[in-house]
Amino acid sequence: MPDKVKLAVFNSLGGFVDGARVLDLFAGTGALGHECLSRGARELFSVEKSAKHARFYERNLRESGLPADAVQLRVADVFAVVPQLAEHRRQFELIIADPPYGEKNLGRRSQSLAQQLLDEPNLPSLLVPGGLFVLGHTKRDTLELGPHWLERKQLRHGDTVIRMLEAAVKPAAPATPA
Repeated sequence: MPDKVKLAVFNSLGGFVDGARVLDLFAGTGALGHECLSRGARELFSVEKSAKHARFYERNLRESGLPADAVQLRVADVFAVVPQLAEHRRQFELIIADPPYGEKNLGRRSQSLAQQLLDEPNLPSLLVPGGLFVLGHTKRDTLELGPHWLERKQLRHGDTVIRMLEAAVKPAAPATPA
């Protein structure tokens, strides 16, 4: 995510990050997650598949002076970790994801990693009520939100689109008369 876009995202989030438990998917070298820590996040759980990127992540964390004891880095595939977190009933106030961009998909359903995240049925359960899912993707990747998500805000900068989403809350079943 370009620095200009990252700045716009964090300006939009304002104080939301302060005290938050953050899940950083496709963490890369840690830029987004570490920014959350620098803005007061109390806990950061990062997932990065590439061992090479994870080594840079760890080095960047050491050099940043941020509290390493607030960070858990899992070197694994995001789509394997999300169901595990759901099974353990983990929840976060903020989920951030800036997956590698997909190809242009006009006229057909996206197959991108961003779309796969939106389709992942366990992901909404990882958000606390009122929590946010911040998803980056390219504007040429037309995504379908589906029934799990409500869009709260969208930012556009150049080729990058940032969506701020909330989990769609299912209405409670009506009470049956006694």
